[in-house]
Amino acid sequence: MMLNSDDAIIDAHVHVVPPGLPGLPAFPAVLDGAEEVVAATVRADMAASGTVQALAMGVLSDDPNDPLGVAATLRIADRVPGLHAIGVADPRRSDPEPLDRVEQQLRQGRIKGLKAYLGYLHHGPASPGYVPYYCLAARYQIPVIFHSGDTYAASAKLKYAHPLLIDEVAVDYPDTDFVIAHCGCPWFVDAAEVIYKNANVWADLSGLFVGDAAAFAALAARGRLQRTVERLREALEYAERPDRFLYGSDWPLAPMAAYRAFLAPLLDDPTWQAVRAANARALFRL
Repeated sequence: MMLNSDDAIIDAHVHVVPPGLPGLPAFPAVLDGAEEVVAATVRADMAASGTVQALAMGVLSDDPNDPLGVAATLRIADRVPGLHAIGVADPRRSDPEPLDRVEQQLRQGRIKGLKAYLGYLHHGPASPGYVPYYCLAARYQIPVIFHSGDTYAASAKLKYAHPLLIDEVAVDYPDTDFVIAHCGCPWFVDAAEVIYKNANVWADLSGLFVGDAAAFAALAARGRLQRTVERLREALEYAERPDRFLYGSDWPLAPMAAYRAFLAPLLDDPTWQAVRAANARALFRL
């Protein structure tokens, strides 16, 4: 695919390792392969979709030497130009010793953000266990990304994952940037209100649909993709912050090329073209 710089994509939300969350069904089998095979698949899908950089979520880790769960992600990133690691913040491990190891990982400068899995872990954004991670994120100038909205595990609790809860920490920690992953799906306008109100809150548009290319074609034929884009457009317009939304696919839960085609009506709109790459470049300091 030949693209000019205006067409390039930065995908703010992918997975190259299974996230290891309680109750989560198995991820696509591609992530079960050897790291070199995963890396080759990621490189091919990035090239086919015009994705020049991507932010990959780590795994919920109980390894004391890898508290942010990024070791495997970093090894794959070594094989994939433009791939960056996001660490996982675990609110159950907020004592000084694990936090010292977290900071050691952050000092290396390769971790571009922290992920908090609201809902999957039964802790809301205001949980005291997350507070040290917010302070570290501010210190190292990286954002905290919240899973928000619908979950894929029956054991997850939605009351912890509603985007309105993020307003509280956005107010209390104004020096930390926060990202509402999945734009709070299905609570798009609620997420937009949090962004409208708070200058330190962003949202990514990842994971709104999952499935292979055939599944996306079927959704398009039924008009579901178009209706969702219309709902997103309403939320984006409500927020009045075109610089606060990020493109993301949630690969491999969705194919990069099919997901880009789904969001093309927004990405091709001059008002929202910064969603392609410029907003992520600014937030993640890429």
